Amino acid sequence: MKLKNKQVAVIGGGPGGLTLAKLLQLKAVSVKVYERDFNKDARVQGSPLDLHEESGLAALRKAGLLEAFKQNFMPGADRMIIANELAEVFLSDHENKPEADFGNEYFRPEIDRGSLRKILLESLQTDTVVWDSHFITMDAQNEGWLLHFKNQPSAYADLVIAADGANSKIRPFITDLKPFYSGITMLEGNIYNAEKTAPHINALLNGGKIMAFGNAKNLLLGQKGNGEIGFYASFKTGEDWAVTNGLNYHDHTQLLNWFKTTYAEWSSIWYELFENTEVPFIPRPIYCASPDQDWDTLPNLTMLGDAAHVMPPFAGEGVNMAMLDALELSEFLTDNQYSSIQHAISHYETAMRKRAATAAKESLENGERMHSENSLRDMLNMFGGHMVT
Repeated sequence: MKLKNKQVAVIGGGPGGLTLAKLLQLKAVSVKVYERDFNKDARVQGSPLDLHEESGLAALRKAGLLEAFKQNFMPGADRMIIANELAEVFLSDHENKPEADFGNEYFRPEIDRGSLRKILLESLQTDTVVWDSHFITMDAQNEGWLLHFKNQPSAYADLVIAADGANSKIRPFITDLKPFYSGITMLEGNIYNAEKTAPHINALLNGGKIMAFGNAKNLLLGQKGNGEIGFYASFKTGEDWAVTNGLNYHDHTQLLNWFKTTYAEWSSIWYELFENTEVPFIPRPIYCASPDQDWDTLPNLTMLGDAAHVMPPFAGEGVNMAMLDALELSEFLTDNQYSSIQHAISHYETAMRKRAATAAKESLENGERMHSENSLRDMLNMFGGHMVT
């Protein structure tokens, strides 16, 4: 086997990196995951993840973790409401969508990010993850790399795989290409104990998710674990809005007033979100890798997930692409038909770029559709074939 007696380093302990580590360990590959979080109990931010049959769930199935996923996903969290800016419901599948329908290509079960991380971590061999490993840089050494970290001693690896997200520090070692700004920024908020702190929104959400459209702006809400609600105010603006708007992200009053002004036509029912968010709010400019990107394959370095092909979240493909990357890369690296590691990486990267380009284009198109003047009509048309009023 090409990786026999080789040390593999995965930089980043997100779903893609941890899935890859598990799949490689099943093939008896020696692998370490270097994660910047202080320990396994660090709070995992972000909205729940919806996994797809042909990608995220396929990777978990291959890793032998599908049953663990079934024990931890959030039944009903994939149920959706489409509403307008006045919170008037135009489309809902709450009455007709089953809680579980594994094997159906349209079933996209949701799981809290922390729960998925726990499943993956508990499946790995002891001490696979090296916590508090803030990657700084690396130097070529022998036929591999010497990795340098802020709070850990340097470590050698024969093969390095970047799974360190959209702001990857390893990507520049592979390509000079940089993601471009999509024109959309999302302001993220999280509400704890939502049943008590945001009862009206919590009741409307009803354990699922809401997409509200109006005046070329969105509110996107979803049920999280532990009775929490996560939401995003999504809108078109300049790339530097997050740092030039003058807002104090720790100040509820400022952010509520911003919403009242920017979303002036929207109902006061949404104010509950901004009044009860656990500060700080988090601005997230949305970037996308070029669908036409290309680079020369290296013999000891590659990347997966957002490090390779960050894309807007408007097609729900980000984590699924990352986990499919992990599945395919593990297969290529351990397949004897490839004569070398570089040969295997080359085939992986060619396939990965092709399908990521398709997903990126879909995400960009959906983003434009969701932030157009006719967004409500267009989204109703899009989901009409799979949802029932």
